[in-house]
Amino acid sequence: MKILSCAFNMDTACVEVKMSDGTLISIDCTAVENEVADNMYQRSELDYLIYNDPVAYAELVLNGDPETYLKTVTEYKSLDS
Repeated sequence: MKILSCAFNMDTACVEVKMSDGTLISIDCTAVENEVADNMYQRSELDYLIYNDPVAYAELVLNGDPETYLKTVTEYKSLDS
């Protein structure tokens, strides 16, 4: 299925997705973060996608492997530096 529209709803903290077959999906971003993000860096990466590229976020959650993605892209920086 193809995503027709996708947007983050700040009131519900959900990414709302409309698919080409008319299906409406609401992704609870808080629940996703609680399941896959182990630290503030991974949560920050997910937040970046939610606000800047909600389509990529929806595709990652629906079709991808968020845990592997976060392990690949997350940069850990020491607070002491």
